[in-house]
Amino acid sequence: MTYAVLFPGQGSQYVGMCPDIRADRPGLFSEASEVLGWNLDALIAHGPEDELTATQIAQPALYVTSYALWKEFSSTVDEGPVAFAGHSLGEYTALAAAGAITYEDGLELVAERGLAMAQAAAESESGMAALLGVDADVAEDVAVARRADGGALFVANVNAPGQVVVAGGSDDIAWIVENARSLGIRRAVALKVAGGFHSPFMQSAADRLKVALDETAFAVPDGAVFANATGVVTQDPRATLSEQLTAPVRFSETLQNMTAAGVDTFVHIGPGDVTAGLAKRSVPDATVYTISSLVDARTIGGELSVV
Repeated sequence: MTYAVLFPGQGSQYVGMCPDIRADRPGLFSEASEVLGWNLDALIAHGPEDELTATQIAQPALYVTSYALWKEFSSTVDEGPVAFAGHSLGEYTALAAAGAITYEDGLELVAERGLAMAQAAAESESGMAALLGVDADVAEDVAVARRADGGALFVANVNAPGQVVVAGGSDDIAWIVENARSLGIRRAVALKVAGGFHSPFMQSAADRLKVALDETAFAVPDGAVFANATGVVTQDPRATLSEQLTAPVRFSETLQNMTAAGVDTFVHIGPGDVTAGLAKRSVPDATVYTISSLVDARTIGGELSVV
């Protein structure tokens, strides 16, 4: 068995998430509260939901919670993963888990990223839509044609076979939702997000984040860290993290490249099970585990240690 760990991105947060790991590792949450300037654990525990869902809140909440689960899991296994990846925000958790950045530096980067993305989203009316039952190349053709007609539509996430997300102006998102069937798309669903992430709508956020990335120290990771923007092992995290905000998340490609490199088992670590589901769809023959609680971390860690 050769395994990789995967960390979720924004959208996996929910009020009351992972109470057992918050109780078991309170230091990570209190330290985060000091850095952030607000009570992270209280907001996760009690919400309100609309506040926890805000980009600048959800991202550090997920980063800290997922990292806490990673720390518990990693303390129970005999051998660590050979590869790391995360979906969007989760790439920062992956880099911290791999030792490429410290937990503290990762938290500060994630906090800055969330603020930068929220600010960029407020600068224009944009959004995202999930396209179901469509190949990535068809989605790209639709986006290119829309731009040729004066619109602003971009492929933002290639998550799994038949599951693509696009970003665009509000009119572009409304257009593709209304016309999906005639465009060769089984269904298009507008997403409840603040803006057009992973597209040129985030250029100002990328510019702002680059300053913080340039001031952050990066170390050689403990394993291969795959980048969203390229789908392959990153050699320059500063460049790929900056590019990530305006480039598509190539998550399905990442999973397939991990498999080609010898990975046969994926472990989702964090709230929910989104990356586990994407792994099952992208690499049907792989073994997939989900760790979203303290009990999961200890149980699955023990299982992997005896495989």
